[in-house]
Amino acid sequence: MSRRVLITPRTFGKTDPIPVTLLRKADYELVFNPFERPLTQGEIIPLIRETDGIIVGLDQIDEEVLSHAPRLQVISKYGAGVNNIDLKSATERGIIVTNTPGVNSSAVAELTIGLMLDVARHISDSDRKMRQGQWGKYLGFELQGKVLGIVGTGQIGKMLASKVQGFRMSIIAHDIEPDYAWAKKMGVSYVTFPELIKEADIVSLHLPLTEDTYHMIGQDELARFKPTAILINTSRGEMVDEEALYAALKEKRILGAGLDVYEDEPLKNSLLTTIDNVVLTSHIGAHTEEAVKAMGRTAVLNLMKVLDGEAPEHIVNHEVNNRAAKEMRDNA
Repeated sequence: MSRRVLITPRTFGKTDPIPVTLLRKADYELVFNPFERPLTQGEIIPLIRETDGIIVGLDQIDEEVLSHAPRLQVISKYGAGVNNIDLKSATERGIIVTNTPGVNSSAVAELTIGLMLDVARHISDSDRKMRQGQWGKYLGFELQGKVLGIVGTGQIGKMLASKVQGFRMSIIAHDIEPDYAWAKKMGVSYVTFPELIKEADIVSLHLPLTEDTYHMIGQDELARFKPTAILINTSRGEMVDEEALYAALKEKRILGAGLDVYEDEPLKNSLLTTIDNVVLTSHIGAHTEEAVKAMGRTAVLNLMKVLDGEAPEHIVNHEVNNRAAKEMRDNA
């Protein structure tokens, strides 16, 4: 009986045929997402029942979904963030979870810079008005000499700091696990979160979604921003209270925002679409040709190693491997 692999990311294999070719050569039965959007719980359950492995995008893999997947051995995340996967439930069921860390760091960092420039210079707003036959002047500001506040200095945060060096910005950062050696080398100063949102001209979020980071930017935090400040979020939408952000933007209590992620995706009927001082992109941070190619190939290699009984390079829940190793020793 051939092993079945469910593939949910809509971009998987579309720009690079190698990942699909590798899976077909391994004689896996492939099942693809039939919709141009993440699957709902009701849609994914019938597809996952007889599945041995899944390459997953933004679809929610919760406890209820996993309870209908008795054959599942591996969840290979097509991306770095695994907040859409119930790690506890997967671990309890002995399902290995992997991801593709670092492969999209450059892509996300570059989009972050693009959003910074777009908001600061009113690029998208000017483009919209030009298409309506309006010729307007916009008073923007230069990035040079401004203070960039990076919240989260993992791979993407560090990549962003490296890429903005040419803009001659001052960089401050906040992280619960500061990398002081890196900061000294890069000329970055670690500060507290309240200090960062008070001092930064641009606040850029680069943290995973957790209970502690959910709505970490809300009404109280936005009240501490400079009135000339910009918020950039290319991380996870749930980290920002969108109602509070809309109010702050509408009332011009902050200058602007650039968002690539949202609390509910795809974005629908949001008040954010009614104002001009926010730039909205459709979760495209990791979608460059280079990043998509690297994500696809890494996700496939992770999945194939698990199904072949080998240890993958990018395992998230090491407890599963540790438990299996102990059982092997005990049974020896």
